[in-house]
Amino acid sequence: MIRRRRKNGSLSPHVVHTSPEHEELKSFVPGLLTRHHAHHYLGFARNQWRMFENEPRAKTLLYVYRVLLTGIHLMRSGEVQASLPVLLQEYPQAGVAKLLDAKKNGHEKQSLSPDSIAAHVEGYRRLMALLEASRDESRLPHEPSVYDEIDRFVVRVRLR
Repeated sequence: MIRRRRKNGSLSPHVVHTSPEHEELKSFVPGLLTRHHAHHYLGFARNQWRMFENEPRAKTLLYVYRVLLTGIHLMRSGEVQASLPVLLQEYPQAGVAKLLDAKKNGHEKQSLSPDSIAAHVEGYRRLMALLEASRDESRLPHEPSVYDEIDRFVVRVRLR
């Protein structure tokens, strides 16, 4: 079975204000998730990797890992999970705990050593390939199924 929502019912841990409309809008998410979301994560990861190559810092590399693991998790489970510490519990990655420690200790903007960078190049390539494979094997649909429902929702809310 594909899970499409966080266990707490929210799609983000950072909800400042909610409303009945927000709750209704969240209910459309399962019908919006498709295997084509992998393209977003692949492109975002490539862009983050280019940024990392220009400025090899822990913070940028953590973005690369978060994006790739979020995409892999979505393709495999149908659930949007963007918390890197949570994702690492299911998809452990060598050297990432050290990067998280650097961030936690305020050192995320320091440049990484060439040896550290080399170790992460392979991880990046492996995860890109895994995201592509996860997309190809995903049980998520090819197309969203809730266009009409969203159209009616937007019209109803705008007419209020």
